[in-house]
Amino acid sequence: MNSNFDRSISDEDVFKRRATLLQRLHIDGWLLLILLALAAGSLFVLYSASGKNWDLLIKQGSSFALGMVGMLVIAQFEPRFMARWVPLAYVFGVGLLVAVEVMGHTAMGATRWINIPGVIRFQPSEFMKIIMPATIAWYLSRHNLPPKLKHIVVSLVLILMPFVLILKQPDLGTALLILASGAFVLFMAGLQWRWMIGAVAAVVPIAVAMWFFVLREYQKQRVLTFLDPESDPLGTGWNIIQSKAAIGSGGVLGKGWLLGTQSHLDFLPESHTDFIIAVLSEEFGLVGVCILLLVYLLLIGRGLFITAQAQTLFGKLLAGSLTMTFFVYVFVNIGMVSGLLPVVGVPLPFISYGGTHLVTLLSGFGILMAIQTHRKWIAQV
Repeated sequence: MNSNFDRSISDEDVFKRRATLLQRLHIDGWLLLILLALAAGSLFVLYSASGKNWDLLIKQGSSFALGMVGMLVIAQFEPRFMARWVPLAYVFGVGLLVAVEVMGHTAMGATRWINIPGVIRFQPSEFMKIIMPATIAWYLSRHNLPPKLKHIVVSLVLILMPFVLILKQPDLGTALLILASGAFVLFMAGLQWRWMIGAVAAVVPIAVAMWFFVLREYQKQRVLTFLDPESDPLGTGWNIIQSKAAIGSGGVLGKGWLLGTQSHLDFLPESHTDFIIAVLSEEFGLVGVCILLLVYLLLIGRGLFITAQAQTLFGKLLAGSLTMTFFVYVFVNIGMVSGLLPVVGVPLPFISYGGTHLVTLLSGFGILMAIQTHRKWIAQV
């Protein structure tokens, strides 16, 4: 009996030492486990979606490794320390967007990248997905809540500056996501209902103004295609028609890994980027999609738990905004691929191929880890 008692104590001590080790490394075990599962799933699906392209697989794996390192490094910094550098990061981020406007690299009709020959090519707008909510969280956390009118106006100005610059690239999808990330902070800060009702009421006139004065012809065509993709089945409607065909053909269990016909016979364009969930659905069926959605739900749930546990106002606003913006990424991508939303070029988080957006996402979860693991040792900001 004593032997069993000693063994149980020993097991408990080992468990505590392991938990302490994670805490000392500022790693949230649940977040890390879920993210590693997504990384493995991404490489698995990407291998098929890219036509067994090992070069893309190696690049994606390298991006995951780089992002994981960045995530763990960011997790070491206290939220209080991060808050001090947010204004400088915002100025730097907007400066990069201006640099894109002046000397950016153009590809596929859009100027969204900064290219340093022989070194790196990156998309500065991706960084604003973290900088924007951090900036609004930093600003509002310095004032009494709910925010007053002048604080709302300043927040909107801070949001609209990068929004307009990104919209000019043009990149409507990223611009809207950054707008949403800032708006989520305002909402979580206790924005009064009259302002939210006013914002909803303003959607229609703003949408009409954007249609006539902001949106380009191809962006208007995406909206028209969303309303009636069969009107041009061999042209603008091709992508969404083939995507829906791939999703439907997978059935409940799918056709099997590497056996998807829509992607492997090149019917489905952008199969390794924006439309990769159509490949997953065709090869793994409804079951595969439900498993992915469950993993996403666990990740979002953990983010909301960290938000509720945050001990600083800055941390609470930032964690909540990052989590809800991630939800919007998932919702928009799945919605556009399934024909429920217009195609706006938003990749599926952690699954679609891409370097900059992957590193940015993991950096955001590094901030969540920092908010969670530093919460016992910091005071209210």
